[in-house]
Amino acid sequence: MARQQLKVELLRHTFNPEEVVAMGAKLCYSGADIDELIKGIESADQSKFIEKLIDIGHLSPVEHASFTFGIEGVSRALLAQITRHRIASFSVKSQRYVGESSSGSQGRVFAYIIPPRIEALGPEYVAEFEKQMGQIQAWYDFWNEQLGNLGEASHEDARFVLPNAAETKMLVTMNARELYHFFELRCCNRAQWEIRALAQEMLRLVKRVAPVLFKHAGPGCVSGACPEGKLTCGQAKEMREKYRYLN
Repeated sequence: MARQQLKVELLRHTFNPEEVVAMGAKLCYSGADIDELIKGIESADQSKFIEKLIDIGHLSPVEHASFTFGIEGVSRALLAQITRHRIASFSVKSQRYVGESSSGSQGRVFAYIIPPRIEALGPEYVAEFEKQMGQIQAWYDFWNEQLGNLGEASHEDARFVLPNAAETKMLVTMNARELYHFFELRCCNRAQWEIRALAQEMLRLVKRVAPVLFKHAGPGCVSGACPEGKLTCGQAKEMREKYRYLN
């Protein structure tokens, strides 16, 4: 049993994503064939065109660029949040097929996430949290044994005692338009701390490979007025500066 930290990798993405987006947009307004479009796009910088595309809200071509992330060190609580984003594909570590027992040949135990506010309380509180995780491990092992240590047949019921803190791993694929929406909601200061940290890291990674496409991505206040109304954090100016230089 061990605590885990967030780890995110950009595993794959559309080749030359900004060129693909530009191609999709120009196709809408051009009588040229595909080969002519490709030559025209490859021979000129598409930065200003893509920025204009986003400024006017012509976002359907942005959907042609997709990005796949490998994510580790996140909680099952985060999983419940991120899967609310419907235009995405998810592959998630199964608690049924992957056991978390401290006994047996694999000796695999469940990993967990410690919330920063609990860490900030001090070492004695971290120790108490870890002690509680140890108790949950014992409960899981007890039920797995009572259910016969039958692999998935016992894991599927023993897992019911595992907490939201239990760590999970996943692959997530989103197109650029959905990522814009994801960043708008989850990079916001009012988003829950864990998914906000994940969103910030995902944005940092996609900016490396598509800096123009994601130039204005971030919480809602980055590209306009704060959408939170009376619930605003009041830090729109600071947030715009932060995401302007996020790399």
